[in-house]
Amino acid sequence: MTGIEDFDPRAYLREDLLPHFMCPGCGHGIALRALLWAVHARGMPKDRLAVVCGIGCSGRVGAYIDANTFHTTHGRPLTFATGLALARPDLEVVVITGDGDCLAIGGNHLIHACRRNLNMTCLMLNNEIYGMTGGQVSPTTGDGRLTSTTPYGNAEPSFDACTLAAAAGAGFVGRGMTLQLPALASLIEEGLGHRGFSFIEVISDCTEIYGRKNDLGDAPDIILRQKGTMRPESYGPGPCNPQGNVVDRPFRANAVRTGVFVRTDRPEYGDTYRAMLAERSAS
Repeated sequence: MTGIEDFDPRAYLREDLLPHFMCPGCGHGIALRALLWAVHARGMPKDRLAVVCGIGCSGRVGAYIDANTFHTTHGRPLTFATGLALARPDLEVVVITGDGDCLAIGGNHLIHACRRNLNMTCLMLNNEIYGMTGGQVSPTTGDGRLTSTTPYGNAEPSFDACTLAAAAGAGFVGRGMTLQLPALASLIEEGLGHRGFSFIEVISDCTEIYGRKNDLGDAPDIILRQKGTMRPESYGPGPCNPQGNVVDRPFRANAVRTGVFVRTDRPEYGDTYRAMLAERSAS
């Protein structure tokens, strides 16, 4: 197991594609670093890593990863990943998706991916907005927030993606924030190590489209806003977070929870499917 001492993210990036397209202060770059750190901590060979992305700012993140990468249609990365994971169980399949891509047009695909419990890890980067396509309201946009399609403020309640994933049967469910890079990397590392469907919501930030529209300040102000809304949790030490996190302050009753919410072992869909085929072939 390897840690931060020998981790160089450039070893996992397609440097010929840099500089990246993300806006200054965008949380998706931090999420990418956390994923690569987790991959490194697990000692995962790049030729065994398959990253499937959809449409949106989050969908562009996978292009920079020097591995087997797929850029798919809007809302469908989990369906492409399902076929890939079934056909190539030797691969470590990771889906990178956004709050709109995953919960709006892709909502049913998320539910059934959780239900099937196929072995893959889904990272949903939640920046509360359709950042790349015009700044429209998304299923996770906060109450009263301004977007291009809610000029008087958002009146819809936001989705709790982790509660949805847990109810639909995901074997591993967790939430992290880009504010806490070591804890986020450790959470992703745990998800990658779980046999079954792992769903991890990453609270990210859109500094330009969402932040400017709602007068949230510059990039440091926006990421520090996470600290004011989160509920601190205790994390045990891990390869990406050797000291762990200790709860050292009170939290508001409606604060956002982070950490691991669900960790259950139940039959993995690919194993069950292949066993059924083998039994039928033998009869």
